[in-house]
Amino acid sequence: MGYAAESSVCGKIMELLGQNEIDHHQRQVAILSQDSFYRVLTAEQKAKALKGQFNFDHPDAFDNELILETLREIVEGKTVQIPVYDFVTHSRKEETVTVYPADVVLFEGILMFYSQEIRDLFQMKLFVDTDADTRLSRRVLRDISERARDLEQVLTQYITFVKPAFEEFCLPTKKYADVIIPRGADNLVAINLIVQHIQDILNGGLTKRQNGCLNGYSTPRKRQPSESSSRPH
Repeated sequence: MGYAAESSVCGKIMELLGQNEIDHHQRQVAILSQDSFYRVLTAEQKAKALKGQFNFDHPDAFDNELILETLREIVEGKTVQIPVYDFVTHSRKEETVTVYPADVVLFEGILMFYSQEIRDLFQMKLFVDTDADTRLSRRVLRDISERARDLEQVLTQYITFVKPAFEEFCLPTKKYADVIIPRGADNLVAINLIVQHIQDILNGGLTKRQNGCLNGYSTPRKRQPSESSSRPH
């Protein structure tokens, strides 16, 4: 379960780039989330999850093989199908979301830098450094309003799994970041620098194929001219 700060930074980047209003087929910038790639749980694991006793913040909770396969296809300019995860029932839905080839891909998630094999695919890695109280308050609001949790369950899960996993698995990956963004979406100076960098890519200012990631974020990948015909118009 990713922290809201990451997705809010991605959302702010998309807003400033004017990509929110564009049809998915035509978008030059695409967003993917690590939260889409939770593993399919066994019956025993699902029973634990429904009681709030499964650690969704552990690296093993994610389908890293599928993430790696998907990222490699994105780098090759292919259209990919992204899983949809239901956080109420703790299961992967039947439907998928289609992501079309784009010039820049933002991939957000708390453990995107944990696997070296995945980490090495990113040209730019951004770590969003948000205050712990802010992370907790946003998680509480999100889980209660969007994921049908009660306050006691959210706080118990945070203390038991989320905070220890953040300190053991997520925080140490900060050293792999190329850019660290304090204060998350409130840091407009840092976000505007990233937006300008992406605009340079979109305008052809950066010609090499690139990939990138922000703590929860993956970023720039530039399509080669030969790939342009594969993008729907």
